[in-house]
Amino acid sequence: MEHGWHSGAKRPLAIAGAVVLAYFGVEIAGALISGSLALLADAAHTVSDVGALGLAYAAAWIAGRPQSASHSFGLLRAEILSALVNGAALLVIATFIFIEAVQRFASPPEVKGGIVSLVASGGLVANLVAGWILMKASRESLNARSALFHVAGDAIGSAGAIVAGLAVMLFGWRLADPVVSVLIGLILVYGAVRVVRAATHILLEGTPTHIDVAELRRDIEALPMVAGVHDLHTWTITSGYEALSAHITIRDECEGAQVGALRGALGKVMRDKYNISHLTIQLERTAGECEEEVHVPSLDSREAPR
Repeated sequence: MEHGWHSGAKRPLAIAGAVVLAYFGVEIAGALISGSLALLADAAHTVSDVGALGLAYAAAWIAGRPQSASHSFGLLRAEILSALVNGAALLVIATFIFIEAVQRFASPPEVKGGIVSLVASGGLVANLVAGWILMKASRESLNARSALFHVAGDAIGSAGAIVAGLAVMLFGWRLADPVVSVLIGLILVYGAVRVVRAATHILLEGTPTHIDVAELRRDIEALPMVAGVHDLHTWTITSGYEALSAHITIRDECEGAQVGALRGALGKVMRDKYNISHLTIQLERTAGECEEEVHVPSLDSREAPR
């Protein structure tokens, strides 16, 4: 059966990438002319944004490829791997910013504050536009969310560079440049840790964060003719595409029509309350013999939400 899932993030990722790339050259030139680490850090983050958005787009395209005999769920996890790589890249960029900032604290160089503020203002506008484009897709795709963290961190970095440029221009406070650079680095680390943690949780088959397993078990056991649940597992295949497998013991008096009704009730609860798209249920009698293995009708038989 086709899983029917596809990423709705490709178009926003492509447009956001084009917006960010369009301003990258201006930022690099401004950083070199002004001598500002804050602006150079922002420019470095901008080029990482372009790479991150490109990687995220490629991953979204790969994830949309059809399933095969060797990949029964298709390549949906490509988006999660992309998010993990992007999160790790943010940590590396932050490390280099911290190293350079420490050196500048010891000997703060001359910085042309006016150029810094002017160029950073343009960068802020570009990143705000890119962030707005990615906002909707980021709610349902960890891949798009990791790209949004890149763009949001860059926007904050641009704002910080504006402040640093004004502080240098108005007050001659050259330490403002490395101070703002450290703040940018800390913001990058915060976003990176969140993305890496979420991606790792999915890759390690962790329970989806929005699902309370104890409550899920109670909801299943509350259904008519259900005597108990065991071997209950739920995990995330990719962002917005959760799966569940379980052995459900039904009462001996449960007949064929009741089994059909139970299957329908299970599918409704899993879809409506828990947003679980892929269910595999093993029904067993209380006496112990195996009744049948059931694939409950679910979002697998239609297009998953984007």
